[in-house]
Amino acid sequence: MRFVLPATVFFLVYYFLLPLLNGLAPELMRTDVVGHVNIAYLFALSQFFVAWVLAWFYIRRANSLFDRLAATVRERAARGRRPAE
Repeated sequence: MRFVLPATVFFLVYYFLLPLLNGLAPELMRTDVVGHVNIAYLFALSQFFVAWVLAWFYIRRANSLFDRLAATVRERAARGRRPAE
């Protein structure tokens, strides 16, 4: 939970910031950055990047922590089994 909850809150805030800014600051979001590509388009495309980065962090955490926890559970379950009769 130390990763999942903060990451979820961060992404939801980041995700809903786009429509919020489009509604509250449309002139800012219409500002061209590169050619006819404006801030709104860059912000929308950045959401894919942010999702991939969060997924990468989650996978790293899952591979390091969750695999160890699963191994511990398997060991404890194996020790607690009764021999077959």
